[in-house]
Amino acid sequence: MIEPRRLKAKICLVGEHAVGKTSLIRRFVLDEFDDRYIVTLGAKVSKKEMGFSMPDGTPVHMDMTIWDIMGSKGFRELLREAYFHGAQGILATCDTTRYETLEDLDSWVESVFRTVGEIPVVFAVNKGDLKDQAAFGEEQIKLATEGFDSPWFHCSAKTGENVEELFRSLATTIAGNTFGK
Repeated sequence: MIEPRRLKAKICLVGEHAVGKTSLIRRFVLDEFDDRYIVTLGAKVSKKEMGFSMPDGTPVHMDMTIWDIMGSKGFRELLREAYFHGAQGILATCDTTRYETLEDLDSWVESVFRTVGEIPVVFAVNKGDLKDQAAFGEEQIKLATEGFDSPWFHCSAKTGENVEELFRSLATTIAGNTFGK
């Protein structure tokens, strides 16, 4: 049996307030969902271990440190050095019912890039359980994400739809960059 390659990774969730960053982390780490909205002040750090295989079959064991960063534009530049430093991946999150949260993602991602350079990004179009209230469709998502050459997923912290896949996709890309593709 091949010994898994071990890796530690810092992942930052970014996006506007109330897009579901905290709920996505809670679903991924604890497999729980809570309807109550709790404002994140500053950053909250969670940890999760994940095992997966690279496309070539190499097993990987990743210790993730997941940073939930408050979604306030006013604090973004103030916080970026402290919170983004050392990040190896970004989960850029928007709310399918609020178009402006999709439009704002590029400035969140660019803010991280200015601090740590270009690192892997996965886009999370959250609140997929509210598809009937969607404020934008696939064309707008493709336009918003195409400059980053990054995958995106419709997901739902409430139902768990694609939550594991978001983190797995980001983890696989980080591992590929670390160990060589």
